[in-house]
Amino acid sequence: MFEVISLSFAFFFGLAVRRLGLPPLVGFLAAGFAIHAAGPSLGLPEESGAVLDHIAHLGVLLLLFAVGLKLRLGQLAQPQVFGGALIHSAITTAIFSTGLVVFLQLDWTTAILLGVVLSLSSTVFSAKVLEAKRDIGAFYGRTAIGILIVQDIIALAVLALYSGQAPSPWALALLAALPLLRPVLHWLVDVSGHDELMVLAGMLLAVVAGGAGFQAVGLGAEIGALVMGLLLSTHPRAKELSDALWGLKELFLVGFFLQIGMSGLPGMEDLIIALVLVLLLPLKGLLFFALLLAFGLRARTAFLTAANLTAYSEFSLIVAAAVLPEWLVPLALAVSLSFLLAAPLDRLADRIFERLEPRLQGFEPRRVHRDELPTDLGRASVLILGMGRTGTAAYDQISGPFRTVGIDADTYRVEGHTAAGRNVLFADVEDAAFWRGLKMAQIEGVILAMDSVEAKESAARALRAKGFHGPIIAHALYEDHVLRLKTAGADHIYQTMNQAGIGLADQASRAIEVDREPASFIEV
Repeated sequence: MFEVISLSFAFFFGLAVRRLGLPPLVGFLAAGFAIHAAGPSLGLPEESGAVLDHIAHLGVLLLLFAVGLKLRLGQLAQPQVFGGALIHSAITTAIFSTGLVVFLQLDWTTAILLGVVLSLSSTVFSAKVLEAKRDIGAFYGRTAIGILIVQDIIALAVLALYSGQAPSPWALALLAALPLLRPVLHWLVDVSGHDELMVLAGMLLAVVAGGAGFQAVGLGAEIGALVMGLLLSTHPRAKELSDALWGLKELFLVGFFLQIGMSGLPGMEDLIIALVLVLLLPLKGLLFFALLLAFGLRARTAFLTAANLTAYSEFSLIVAAAVLPEWLVPLALAVSLSFLLAAPLDRLADRIFERLEPRLQGFEPRRVHRDELPTDLGRASVLILGMGRTGTAAYDQISGPFRTVGIDADTYRVEGHTAAGRNVLFADVEDAAFWRGLKMAQIEGVILAMDSVEAKESAARALRAKGFHGPIIAHALYEDHVLRLKTAGADHIYQTMNQAGIGLADQASRAIEVDREPASFIEV
């Protein structure tokens, strides 16, 4: 009965908010509150909460494992990541804890603990939004995820300190053995094949090796799942492994958002506290924006990163359940409301920045980060935007007869293509400043090979607005995307699956004709 109610509420609430232009996760939160409110009348069994907790935990572990698969260890050492996370946590902890002592008369121990958890941003929300926008590999996405990882480490340290659960002596041995484990983990993925064994291998690494293994030595299951993903991020089949786990991860994460909503209905005092905390969220985002600018990032990158990090962390609920149970309900409500506020903010962040750009650019440092330098297309006649598998295949096919240049927002991917001898440059095609400074007089045609249809739309409009009159060619997965891309300015749209079928048919026809030729010769 519990699964019937949960799935039904989650689907219809998620569908309703999507019709309003909001991410389905907002509907899942609302569904959780609705289930909790109607719980007694629905006849839910007592063990339903424990079941949902377990499902939610699996969803978080799979999400963090998938995030790790798309990251590199080197990005944590970036000054804007490590320094930005530490400075932001220190300042916001001081502000929140002081305010709690002054206005709520809390003791300093409780106030500091609450200040720390309120300084954290939501790893699950940020990663989920970045994944939906396919921006985890983008520079601002990697910066946001790096900051979140550092914050999670801070949270684990604080939780261990306050709960008295320090890592075991075996923790150091486990960390020292991680480089030795990498070849074993890569071998495991290699021998798992491409079917259900790959899914099981991913679950084994995320939940058992990462989750249970790290939990056993007091390092935290969440960090363990992330580390397992990081160790496999250089494997050639990392993306295939991530795709294989996608459906399970999405389903289990529904349980995570339902769990937050079902954590309890607030009283008036809880509601007031949560609303005050939500009103303070813009200050948290502004501080991120200012710090990232101070570390040399451009205004747009700092703005998008700050917008992605403007939500309270689900980790506050874990800490509250462990050491501050009386704060669980107001914190759950504050986290839920922050998701409601952050979801549309993050979705509209590009448009908001475009309107505020003239003012925000005045805060940019004169010397920008090396990953943010403008690009020059040189003498290329064909421009390919998005250098994933589709873009790479297009580049290799067309670079013979035409001078070709590729653009991608993932610096690691750009480095790989450059090492392979391809002319690929770093830039974010959704950055208006990139288009303003772009010289493309010699470009005769553009191929849109990005994954996101929104990115393709943005690029097509930017190209036409810049006065480009040549052909714009794009691929689309779905029929409704074709009209969107044509409206944005693309000339030729190819539906990926349809073209694959046509290509297979052409290949089959040629193969059949070849087989017929010897028979015809014999008859003559």
